[in-house]
Amino acid sequence: MNPAQPLLVMEGITKTFPGVLALQDASLRVGPGEVHALIGQNGAGKSTLIKILTGAYRRDRGTIRLAGQEVDFHSPQAAQRGGISTIYQEVNLVGFRSVAENVFLGREPRRSLLIDWRAMNAEAKRVLERFDVRVDVTRPLASYSVAVQQMVAIARAVSYQSRLVIMDEPTSSLDDREVETLFGVIRQLKAEGVSVVFVSHRLDELYAVCDRVTIMRDGRTVDERAMGEISKLELVAKMLGKEIGEVRREGETAFERTGPPGETVLDARDLRSGTALRGASVNVRAGEIVGLAGLLGSGRSETARAIFGADELTGGELRVNGKPADFHSPADAISRGIGFCSEDRKTEGIIPHMTVRENLTLALLPALSRAGIVDPARQAEVVDRFITRLGIKTAGPDQKIRELSGGNQQKVLLARWLCLNPKLLLLDEPTRGIDVGAKAEIQGLLSELAREGMGVLMISSELEELAEGSNRVVVLRDGRSVAELPREGLTQDAIMTAMAHGSAPIEADGGAHA
Repeated sequence: MNPAQPLLVMEGITKTFPGVLALQDASLRVGPGEVHALIGQNGAGKSTLIKILTGAYRRDRGTIRLAGQEVDFHSPQAAQRGGISTIYQEVNLVGFRSVAENVFLGREPRRSLLIDWRAMNAEAKRVLERFDVRVDVTRPLASYSVAVQQMVAIARAVSYQSRLVIMDEPTSSLDDREVETLFGVIRQLKAEGVSVVFVSHRLDELYAVCDRVTIMRDGRTVDERAMGEISKLELVAKMLGKEIGEVRREGETAFERTGPPGETVLDARDLRSGTALRGASVNVRAGEIVGLAGLLGSGRSETARAIFGADELTGGELRVNGKPADFHSPADAISRGIGFCSEDRKTEGIIPHMTVRENLTLALLPALSRAGIVDPARQAEVVDRFITRLGIKTAGPDQKIRELSGGNQQKVLLARWLCLNPKLLLLDEPTRGIDVGAKAEIQGLLSELAREGMGVLMISSELEELAEGSNRVVVLRDGRSVAELPREGLTQDAIMTAMAHGSAPIEADGGAHA
């Protein structure tokens, strides 16, 4: 291939689903050895374009050329054989099989007709060490955290020796150290002449690792620029189809402060659960958004799961609305007015083959039923009301939820709990993997809910989100609460300092000293 010739050229790509024009004359050009950002709001067409390239979807119109040759892959396996590897945002591996089996799934090293387990385990260990991941590769993948699973998926894709690696939100479950390791691998791939298509909603990452960017909006390619030629504000404006000044004003008002908090809706003290929680304490009052910060492995998700009754508590005290709570299951927590949106949308949130209507009303079904039969009129009224209120972009209530963008799936999950009128909402990474527009909408919705008197406990890996959108932030480390930061002086630097140096336990009155 001529070095000046693009590795990948997609032109005039059009794709229509029933009632939805997903792509219209979209294009993408990626040079050899180039790290190319592909960005746009959820629903802009990024995932559809990638799935057409990799053979998961069939295009209605358009051409694809790879290394100067026209290609038409009929399956992801065919694309993989053609030199394209894809890492999806949602880990798409087999949890009950070992880490090594997942790395070499479908291409296991063999000795005669039998799998060479020793060679496979040794090679999987070597591949993962390139990413600074040191785990027992013989253990089931599901026994490890989402972050480790994501790194395994990345290692699997990179190990194919592909000419083009597509990374769809690869950092959404990774901490800062793991992100830097991944960026090192990307730079190494670039030096080896491998091209990377990098999809991310984290703008800082784009500027850190990408050479050029393609911007999509409403199924069309609206711009293609060198990263050094476009500012963050202009990038966001083009994604949203707005003027720069308009985006600046909206950013200034995205996080409206809530009013004075009310009565305590959650008081969790010295929570303990297995080895994950060893003294976590947090309280939330009505009308308040409390952030929960900490590195991966600090016990953030485990705290939310223990409060929700999903994990068994072995110690500590939990009070909800002033009364003792001894939850043995999530059903107990739900009956006391608590909702929980898990970090893992795909596994613990949506039911992909069910409709928007069915997913949205899942927790409300007992209230909508009589003698085990759902009242369709009442169900339709609830669904229509929340689709309108949350601005869920869907072809209709009977569209399969798997066909929605990540941001709209997240809105459906929020609606699932909001239709129960909860007093307390636990949110684990509520804006993970969604675009800046949908993120601002969800953050604005949380502020609105707090103003209406709901208590919100929000876990996020994005310190900017915690600093801008929380009334207080509780910091965890090694399963313990080590600091509580008030609204005054709440900054990203303050949170990072507390994560690194905070050591004081949360006091009985909810205060702490870092």
